[in-house]
Formats: sequence, C-alpha cells, structure tokens
Amino acid sequence: MKVVIDEDKCVGAGQCVLAAEEVFDQREDDGIVVLLDALPPEGQHSSVEDAAARCPALAIEVLK
Repeated sequence: MKVVIDEDKCVGAGQCVLAAEEVFDQREDDGIVVLLDALPPEGQHSSVEDAAARCPALAIEVLK
C-alpha cells in the first residue's frame, strides 16, 4: 500500500488523524494534513483505508 495526499484539497477536518494517527498528522498553523508514513505496515492498512473514506475532501489516495 502507498498513501498519497493532496494538500490543496485538504480542508483540515482531522478525520484522517482520528482514524490513523500513526500515518497522518495535521500542521499546527492551519490543520492541513501531514503524511507521516507513505508506506504504512500491513497492520495499519484498514485504518488508512478508513481514513481515506472519512476524508470529506477526498484528499487521501490509497494505491495498492
């Protein structure tokens, strides 16, 4: 799995951090997503897919 984010689409809702805090964080100043791990281990795949599904701006792409 590879995770790609589009910072221009992100609205800073933080749903990704709630779903997968090991993979996503938010910038302090504007809340835009920060990708911590573009190649998460298999044990985190379901939480990353959940994060992508929760994103209201569709800013997270999961490549398999």
